[in-house]
Formats: sequence, structure tokens, C-alpha cells
Amino acid sequence: MTLDEFLADPASRFATVAMTDTNGLLRGQMVSASSLKGIARNGMGMSPAQLALDPTDAFQTIPGVNDDKGDFHDDPLELDPATIRRLPWSKPGHDLLVLSNFTGASAKICPRSILKSVLARAEAAGLVPKYGMELEYTLFDETPESARAKGYRNLKPATQHASHDLILYQVVQTEWYEALAAICEPLKIDLAKMHEEIGAGFMEACIGAGTGLEPADQLVLLKNFLRALALRQGKSVTFMPRWSEQADSQSIHLHISLLDKARAPLFWEEGAKNGVSQTFRHFLGGLQKYIGDMTLLFQPTVNSYRRFAPGTFAPPGLTWGYENRTTCFRLVGHDPGSLRVENRLPGADCNPYLSAAATIAAGVAGVIEQVEPDPEVIGSGYAQEPGRDFARSMPEAIARLRGSDFARDWLGPRFVEAFSATREGQYHEFCRKVPDVELERYFDLG
Repeated sequence: MTLDEFLADPASRFATVAMTDTNGLLRGQMVSASSLKGIARNGMGMSPAQLALDPTDAFQTIPGVNDDKGDFHDDPLELDPATIRRLPWSKPGHDLLVLSNFTGASAKICPRSILKSVLARAEAAGLVPKYGMELEYTLFDETPESARAKGYRNLKPATQHASHDLILYQVVQTEWYEALAAICEPLKIDLAKMHEEIGAGFMEACIGAGTGLEPADQLVLLKNFLRALALRQGKSVTFMPRWSEQADSQSIHLHISLLDKARAPLFWEEGAKNGVSQTFRHFLGGLQKYIGDMTLLFQPTVNSYRRFAPGTFAPPGLTWGYENRTTCFRLVGHDPGSLRVENRLPGADCNPYLSAAATIAAGVAGVIEQVEPDPEVIGSGYAQEPGRDFARSMPEAIARLRGSDFARDWLGPRFVEAFSATREGQYHEFCRKVPDVELERYFDLG
């Protein structure tokens, strides 16, 4: 169904207009079919202060938006008719979902608008990114209330033991997998693969590769509605990179290649080692040169940096290698249609629009500037000292993003200012907390 068909149907009653905040959460409103006609033409007002909210709806400060100079005004959301979907549990006439993004001044801090801008810049250079994403999460046999009552400790995951690709647990959880597949149909999510992952209750769902905004749109929808499915089943999920000291780290892996304007693959060269073309090498060079300064987009929360504790299966540095999961940029594929790079840096808590924008910007800039990559890592990347590294703490990530001329050029100075400010506020808020582990260690004998 198209937007025009929905509006022409006398049975249509309400539609949901949604935008994505900096955390990757969908926010929006239900509007009547009659109101939607005007919104489709003129947009819908929403306060850009929504982009200053953290996941618990506490405000972090964005200069000029919700500080002492802010007035909490509305700016227009522009509907994208190509994103029309059906809400999986709503009745006909109430089930239309359409995605949107800010226009005007607020587009400069809107994640979806920023990805649009980066994609347009790549296209102007004759390059078309093709990408897909893998989402890791942990499913619990706990309601949010029961998890909170336990202080988020000693939770019951959906499986008792580590379950990497175990068909046993996959079969036992058939209802979950089938329900997830079912909601992806009306949401137009190209769910390519699902499986058990490394730890107890640890799972992965993969989005098929595509071009434009669509893959990022789909992963945003998957994250939001996967959690909604769990809530409706009396369960809960987390995308925290480390939800406990015993859990392995959770990620979003972004697989990406480049096409030319005729949609021919650019990463493959017949006869080259592993088929890796010079264009591919330059793309890798750009990733290594620029992504470290944009760590904050891939690791956006205080918890993000716990993912890199010793002994976790997280990238050791900004390294690359062919079919090597101990590197940050893993080359995958064996022919022109499949050869790609997997960016393993993003945490499961990142915003898909921003992680895609930063990856595309860095790689495309490498192609334009003909940046040569560092030598390939052979063997375990954990046993070798990386030549380049990403930020290892939130203060370092904030400082590197603020100081990055590249990020200001490709993502915009207004975004760099706003995003850094919200993350600095989050970090300062957590600095005021006294963690349980400090009480346990220092209260009596510290």
C-alpha cells in the first residue's frame, strides 16, 4: 500500500509518524488520516529537543536547543513516502507507519538526515554504498519489572548455557524465532538470518544488504520492534555491549561494499590477492585513517567501553585482515558480488544511521584521497600491536570527535557540537554515581 492509497481508503483512521533520535529510538505520534493529508504535503512539527533525550527521557544539553538559549520550538519533520510500513499488531486502518526526518536547521543534528547527506556526497563522487547489518542482543525470561526488582543481577537468560549456533536451543525457541520473522513481514525488514550466539540467551539477527537509507531504516525498526515483541511476550532484551561481567560483548557488525553508478561492484579485481581491488584498498585506508576520531558514534554510551575488557571478542584496534575475526575490519567474500568489509567496531547500543554514515564517509574519503591501508594482519590480531587505535574511553572519544576536521566536514560542525555535548552530559552524570563494586571494595577497608 502506498501513502496515497491509505489516504484514499475510507477505512483508514490513524497512522504513526516516526523519527529516530540520537539513541536509535523511534519517537513520533499517531495522527488521523485527515491530518496526515496535510502532513504529507507540509510536514509535521516536532521539537528538536527530542534529540537531546537519553533512553530514559532525561534531557542532555544540546547548545541552542534546550540550554538557556533554547525555546523548545518545533521544526518540521519531512515524511518519506518510500518508507510506508504496517505495524505488526495494529488493526487495519490504524496500522500505517511512515518514517520521517527533520528538515531545516534541525536536519544538521538529525541522524537520518545526516546519513542522507553522506549518501548524497558519495553518489556525487560516483560511488553507491551497498551495506547490511548484523544485530546482537540477549533475550531474557524476565519482565522489565522482574529484572529491575533483581537489580539487574542474577537474571534468567532465554538459554541456560552458551549456545553458539546450537540447533538444540534454536529449536526450543521456535516460537520466538517465528514470531520475530512474522513481525518483519509487515515492517518490510529483509531478515536474512537468525541464530544463537556466543553466550546464554545471546542471539543475532541479520539484515540483507541494500542501498540508500533502507538498510539503516530496517535496522532501526528491527531494534525497536524486537524489543516490543519481547515486552508483549513477557520477556525483555538488552542491547547493552556488556550487561554483566560474565557476558560477552554485543555488537552491530556493518557489512559494506561499493558499486559504481551502473551498480557494478568496485571492490573486486580478477587476479588480485583475494580479489581485493585498489578501490577496496583505498576504502580500507580511509576506514583506518578516519574512524578512530569518530569512535563516539560507534561507542555512544558509558557502557560501550566495557565491551573492550580483556578476554572479550571485540576488535583489538583499527586492523584489517581477510576472513579474520580478530581484526576490526574483516574482509569477507569470494566473488565480485560478495566481497565486502565487515566493520566490527560498532556496539549494539549505537545508532544505525550514525554508524552507517561514519563508515561510509571514512571509506569513501579513502577512495577519493587514495589512502593506502596498513599491512594486512595475518594470524591473531590479539597477539599483535595495532598500528592505529580507536578511542578507549568516553572522554577520549568526545575529545577526538570534537577535534576532528574530518567529522566536521562530512557530518557537519553542528552535529559534532550537539552529539559531543549530549555524550559529555551523560558521562558527567555517571561520574556522580557510586557503583556497587566500589562500595564492595572500599567501604570497609578502602
